[in-house]
Amino acid sequence: MTVEMAENIKRKEPNGITFKMIMIILISVTIVLILTTIKIYLSNQIYYESKKVNNMQREVSALKAENVLLQQHIEALKFKNRVTDTIFSIDNTDN
Repeated sequence: MTVEMAENIKRKEPNGITFKMIMIILISVTIVLILTTIKIYLSNQIYYESKKVNNMQREVSALKAENVLLQQHIEALKFKNRVTDTIFSIDNTDN
């Protein structure tokens, strides 16, 4: 009789995949897909923002270099102006 009871218990247990197992698998896959999508979205946003920052840094460095050149040009013009004023005033005193 114990053999028959064991067979009855085995028959009562479902064989194969149950609905509960399928639901757990679907929920797990859904969670993984959601997290993966969020990670991909954030990675893309970081990439595009870093591209913008990189472009701005290049522009800033170019403007700084241009500022140095302009400062040098201003100094050259100031020097030239002082030299020509001095020469002009020397010429006026000779007359």
